[in-house]
Amino acid sequence: MGEGGEPIRKVVIVGGGAAGWMTAAALARMLGRSGLSITLVESAAIGTVGVGEATLPQIRTFNRLLGIDEREMMARTASTIKLGIEFRDWGRAGDRYVHPFGTYGEDIGPADFIHYWARANASGEAGSIGEYSLPIVAAWQERFEPPREGDERQPYDYAFQFDAGLYAAWLAELAQAAGVVKREGRIVDVRRGGMSGDIAAVVLESGEEIAGDLFVDCSGFRALLIGETLDTPFEDWSRWLPCNRALAVPCANGGEHGPYTRATARAAGWQWRIPLQHRVGNGLVYCDAFWEDHAARDFLMGNLEGEARGEPRQLRFTTGRRQSLWRGNCVAIGLSGGFLEPLESTSIDLIQSGILNLIDLFPGAGIEDSDRREYDRLMALEFERIRDFLVLHYVANQREEEFWRAMRAMPIPDSLAEKIEDFRARAILPDYAHGLFQPVSWIAVFLGQNIAPQGWDPRAEAMDGDELGERLAQIRSRIAREAAAMPDHRDFLRASGASFVGQEARA
Repeated sequence: MGEGGEPIRKVVIVGGGAAGWMTAAALARMLGRSGLSITLVESAAIGTVGVGEATLPQIRTFNRLLGIDEREMMARTASTIKLGIEFRDWGRAGDRYVHPFGTYGEDIGPADFIHYWARANASGEAGSIGEYSLPIVAAWQERFEPPREGDERQPYDYAFQFDAGLYAAWLAELAQAAGVVKREGRIVDVRRGGMSGDIAAVVLESGEEIAGDLFVDCSGFRALLIGETLDTPFEDWSRWLPCNRALAVPCANGGEHGPYTRATARAAGWQWRIPLQHRVGNGLVYCDAFWEDHAARDFLMGNLEGEARGEPRQLRFTTGRRQSLWRGNCVAIGLSGGFLEPLESTSIDLIQSGILNLIDLFPGAGIEDSDRREYDRLMALEFERIRDFLVLHYVANQREEEFWRAMRAMPIPDSLAEKIEDFRARAILPDYAHGLFQPVSWIAVFLGQNIAPQGWDPRAEAMDGDELGERLAQIRSRIAREAAAMPDHRDFLRASGASFVGQEARA
């Protein structure tokens, strides 16, 4: 269906969770008035992964497209604010830095700020790079307020830490109110038809067949349509990202509600901490070749700040992506299309990118090869650039454990090796017209993990050394004052309708 100029009238989404209901809500909001029929099939007997609780600022764009009020969303999903991601012990034990949702410094000459900082840092006359970023200083002081219109402060953005299950449930309400039809049931067969071999219908355990013109596979790691049915090859990236296990468990909050996600390097992987209003999300991502499952579990349970809310869930995965995310009349969104460990909170963002690219390329008078090629090109670029950024965290380490020595010594993609060489030589940074991680992100990890530039833009030499020191001191002092003037993060949450009491039952 949908080929050869036939219009797309029926969309069938297989799977709920965040991927399925984000897709359903967005299609209904942006395409539903065109006469499109949208059906989502999910089974209560099949759980979702549901560990993705940290987001990136792009989620705010997605919410605006859906007409979602941020304050209502925060109240409905037990949200806290996120100004960045804190990394502990990734370079050496004791190191600490934040990848901020903002920038560093300000324009003080013809060269970018990083070049002036690099020059001053080389002579020991600069503070740490984080002191020149408002969201970093605010995060460490546990302070937050939204940027104001006409704000004269250094620009910054923010994201949310929320309960992904509550977010999906809320979007399910919104999607169904907008006309999405939900079908409950386990899929036992997928029927293909025609010379093309495209998917014609999914068959439920009850015998009901649900036909469609376009199918969206949101079935998670199972990849029921894109993998099991269409046998789309999977591109394995575990040679660069060998962690293949995760344990996830919530616990009671120990009293800290800082507006940031934390990732702490451990013996053969890393541990996440995501504070919500009513609990803390915790997890351990690791490589089973270096850390046995039972030992990893014991370590995680012994490193929680509060009482565990249940037993840890075990996840097994292989990093990589499908070679094609749009095959025939099937589009894979979420884990069915690929998985990159949640080190930089990219899981929900990749779902969002998949949805928005699908909407941009949504077939008019039938599915064309050009639609599929462009969709795959855009998503491949997104996956590969995120992959390189994640690998950087692992290879730029000075730790002594066996796992970390192996990561430091492994061959890396040429595209990443060139980025490291360019920054070390003279602070040259990737500058994508499109792509998730822009120069500030690379600066954060390069410097945070002790890759310092040995040279800089010669235009930075034009400023007198004393003047440069004075300008840097002024920026650092002003940012410290502006952060200290922000309200406490918890006070902001309370003013937004949050409650830190009596919500434990919702964990």
